[in-house]
Amino acid sequence: MPLLPILYYPDPKLHTVARLVPAVDAGIKQLIADMLETMYEANGIGLAATQVDVHQRLIVIDVSEQRNEPLVLINPALSWASPQMQISDEGCLSVPGIYDGVERSAAIRVQALDGDGQLRTIEAEGLLAVCIQHEMDHLLGKVFVEYLSPLKRNRIKTKMLKARRDTERA
Repeated sequence: MPLLPILYYPDPKLHTVARLVPAVDAGIKQLIADMLETMYEANGIGLAATQVDVHQRLIVIDVSEQRNEPLVLINPALSWASPQMQISDEGCLSVPGIYDGVERSAAIRVQALDGDGQLRTIEAEGLLAVCIQHEMDHLLGKVFVEYLSPLKRNRIKTKMLKARRDTERA
């Protein structure tokens, strides 16, 4: 299975709103496998299809210690979010090396199709809740740095553009 190229902030394609997945077919199953391989290879805990320039509502996650409990969310919809909030340091495969505090709901409930097309309800708290909310933001065209102050966001954007130029020169 090939590793998929990850889009890096501030790529404008990261702001594309994802479309619903019409059917869980062989193509989607292959995309799921490729996204999981890409996420594991990049040492991430979550990856949205938007980050690999596929603008469909698909997320893969694995927050387990052994990296052997993949979770697939197709067409996820938030059905409940706790009023209690928590601030967690977040990072992103599309913004490598950058971590900062983001406030999110402490617990959530999400309905989504799994990798076999079965409707599931997932109740999550802690790291899993943060990860699901972070990846669902990607499906809406939002990157976690947009929760930060304009000053921090501009510094990150400058740093990412410089890193891209340095890579292109090498």
